[in-house]
Amino acid sequence: MIRNHEEPVGLDALDRVTWALRRAELAVQSLKEQRLRPLGLAAPHYTLLISVHDEPGLTGAELARRLNVTPQAVASLVARLESRGQLERREHPRHRHVQELHLTDAGREVLRAADKVIADIELQITNGLGAQDSVQLRALLDRVAETIREG
Repeated sequence: MIRNHEEPVGLDALDRVTWALRRAELAVQSLKEQRLRPLGLAAPHYTLLISVHDEPGLTGAELARRLNVTPQAVASLVARLESRGQLERREHPRHRHVQELHLTDAGREVLRAADKVIADIELQITNGLGAQDSVQLRALLDRVAETIREG
């Protein structure tokens, strides 16, 4: 049997910027999940709540596009938060079949608590990096996003 002795990936594959980004993302997500759990939330719940807070009246389809997830994933999250009384659907003023999403008082309350958790994680990161490195990291991450969008 003839075998190809070439490595399937470059020797530096795990030292790439993309892997460093992924490791950081996984660490932050894991900490978010751990710290949001006592509030009965998962990180996607927080993301959905803060998105609806930022743009009240979004539809599920609009939210799915903004969050880069499937409409089914949004529908599942919405149903969960609605069953807890944290989110409500309202009929669109001009389109009867379109449902807009809005936070309830309970939704605003849990979002306030969740955002404190996320702000504490942010503080942990910025304290660990220091003010100057935190500003530089943010600028670099913004440039990464720009570069990808242009590319």
